[in-house]
Amino acid sequence: MLDNVIDINYYAVEKARNANMRHRPVGMGVMGFQDCLHMMRVPFASQECVNFADTSMEAVCYYAYLASTELAEERGHYASYKGSLWDRGILPQDSIKLLAEERGGYLEQDLSSAMDWTPVRERIAKFGMRNSNCVAIAPTATISNIIGVSACIEPTFQNLYVKSNLSGEFTEINGYLVRDLKARDLWDEVMIADLKYFDGSLTKIDRIPNDLRDIYATAFEVSPSWLVEAASRRQKWIDQAQSLNIYMAGASGKKLDETYKLAWLRGLKTTYYLRTTSATHTEKSTSKTGALNAVAVDGGMSASAKAAAPVAPVAPVAAAAPVAAVAAAEEDGEACYLRPGDDGFEECEACQ
Repeated sequence: MLDNVIDINYYAVEKARNANMRHRPVGMGVMGFQDCLHMMRVPFASQECVNFADTSMEAVCYYAYLASTELAEERGHYASYKGSLWDRGILPQDSIKLLAEERGGYLEQDLSSAMDWTPVRERIAKFGMRNSNCVAIAPTATISNIIGVSACIEPTFQNLYVKSNLSGEFTEINGYLVRDLKARDLWDEVMIADLKYFDGSLTKIDRIPNDLRDIYATAFEVSPSWLVEAASRRQKWIDQAQSLNIYMAGASGKKLDETYKLAWLRGLKTTYYLRTTSATHTEKSTSKTGALNAVAVDGGMSASAKAAAPVAPVAPVAAAAPVAAVAAAEEDGEACYLRPGDDGFEECEACQ
């Protein structure tokens, strides 16, 4: 279908039409990577995730290139095929050696393989390729929302958020998380209030077991190094590039330097947006007095607090404020939530 689009597409610029007809590039991608990890019970920040990124993308690219050479047998190879890397028997994973030579050895990229690429190489040598490019991982944000899966290769942004469109506002929650909480008898009104207060983050909710915290860690709770490592294992199979957002909580010059140097060393062709958390946030309250929701700052309600404060069936119960009583005057105080000794305080550059 992608190859057919090249022929039936409308081109407003003649140069674009000529280039497409001559090179016939397409960019097939993936989405729902995080859904797969949830189904396999694998945390994003793990070596198992990195290995799955490798083997899954190898399979996608294997059959994409195989399909293109099958189309070449049926319809002929693209016009500029002669002299290309494909024509010279150089597949994307082979080009890593060329990159290492060009850099003088400054490249640390895994070269392992799980499939036998000999049949693909033989077919390309015999029939050529129908498309100069075949695979590119696009962001897929909008279509992923429509289909109901996670976007491309992204980790979960939030386990609980509000999505707005022309039809109104809709509360979205991670269904896999709800399923697991119900299975462990943890899904109740207090848990709902906790998830609302912490924007779906599980790190400060004491009742959540550690294994669930790892599996449902959100994008800003996963070290960017894991994103880069997984992307590096994908990159060796992809003939184009991938949309890779870098998520960084408490961004600093040091973290940026380390992350982007690692991406270069691991052979990534490019990265996409750098997304960071803001230095300020809006206090969640149930009234104009700034009274906090029924969730303690140190992570959920303790057993004694739960016994002393019954849960209302509809709205969260206003519990004792964790830092004495929150005065109305404090609503106009400093908005920054970082304090000396907090994680990321030394690296924060917002107040400099």
